[in-house]
Amino acid sequence: MNTPPRILCLTMNPSVDLATETESVVPTHKLRCGDTLHDAGGGGVNVARVLTRLGGRCVALCPTGGSPGQWLEKRMRDEGLDSVFLPIADETRVSFTVHEHSTGAEFRFVMPGPHLSEAEWMACLQHLEGLSEFPDLVVASGSLPPGVPADFYARVARLCRQRGARLVLDASGPALAAALAEGVFLFKPNLKELAELSGQTLETPAQWQAAARQLVLDGRSEIVALTLGHLGALLVTREAMWFAPPLDMPVASAVGAGDSFVAGLVWAWQHGMPMDQAFAWGVAAGSAALLTAGTGLARPDDVRRLFTKVQVRAVA
Repeated sequence: MNTPPRILCLTMNPSVDLATETESVVPTHKLRCGDTLHDAGGGGVNVARVLTRLGGRCVALCPTGGSPGQWLEKRMRDEGLDSVFLPIADETRVSFTVHEHSTGAEFRFVMPGPHLSEAEWMACLQHLEGLSEFPDLVVASGSLPPGVPADFYARVARLCRQRGARLVLDASGPALAAALAEGVFLFKPNLKELAELSGQTLETPAQWQAAARQLVLDGRSEIVALTLGHLGALLVTREAMWFAPPLDMPVASAVGAGDSFVAGLVWAWQHGMPMDQAFAWGVAAGSAALLTAGTGLARPDDVRRLFTKVQVRAVA
């Protein structure tokens, strides 16, 4: 029996995620809120949470500091995540989401994060470099906190190539551009991020497809997994392209939908599934996240149920 691929989920800017609700968000006045949900958050942490829930195996790596960092560490351990925490002097960030009852709108307040010294962010690279058994797949997801250079993910990409690993990247801005110049295995943008990267206004399916395919043809990413929200999702490789239309379902919260999508995709790969089937699991997991309030992310039962409804179509 083949050994499942080893997976490491890297989160340079983890967070304690709070979620609450209020009748209406207005300026000046005190906003009386409901119960507050607390969760471990940040891109790679969310991927690790969903991947572990689905029965996959991974190691989560992130820098943590201060009281919020201690809470985050305990929460991740309580959820059964195999984790490595690298200490930093500054405090791990706290972000929050507010659901407005009167309109159904969701307000997401995302903090910049702690400042990492050169020694602290270098410690993350050194930890990776020092691994005797390097992961087969590194999932790097989320923003870079202040102090971390824009070429950080590019350095991770180079290290992965040197060690024979594949890098799955979900990032944006200069850090993303630098990493793609180095080349990655899979890049997961949303439509806004793909438009910013391509410098074009992507308004039609043909334009989305062309922009995603160009990234593959340029060698910047072997695979592009484009999440389109209410328009569905697209998976592009050099050999093929697949589209999955959106599922007709209620939306409680969009928090963590992209991370859940990545987790479903990676979980399916870990179980040796073909590309189109893995894509379907990704769509199911991303859709399942929409059903949970706040920062709840995808639940396994919802993922399995929605998988039977996902339709993946080959695009000529």
